Amino acid sequence: MLDKLAAMARVVVDVMPKPEILDPQGKAVTGALNRLGFSGVSVRQGKRFELEVEGELTDERLTAVRHAAETLLANTVIETFAVKVETEAETVVAATPAVEATEASPATESQPAAR
Repeated sequence: MLDKLAAMARVVVDVMPKPEILDPQGKAVTGALNRLGFSGVSVRQGKRFELEVEGELTDERLTAVRHAAETLLANTVIETFAVKVETEAETVVAATPAVEATEASPATESQPAAR
C-alpha cells in the first residue's frame, strides 16, 4: 500500500471564468463578504480539480491530463485553465488550518448568534 501511495502524483487543474465573462457567483460572494465587513475584496469563483495519477508522471501523462482539462474539465469558450503538479509540501500547507485568518475576522462579540 505504501508503495502505491509513493507512486502516485497529484495534478491540480484550476478552472476560472475568462476575465471578459460575467461571474454572478463571484459577485454574490463579493457582496456577502462586503456585508460581513470584508471591504475591498473582489471575488471570481472557479473550480479546482485534483487528479491522483498512478505511476510515474511522464510528459505524455501530463499532456493527457491537459487534454482532459481542455475537453472535459473546462469550457474553453468561457473559461481558462491551469495545470500544475502539486508537491507533497504544497499539500501539507494547503491542509493546514489558517488560524491567522480566523483571528483577524471582523466579527465582534456584540453580534447576535446566527440561527
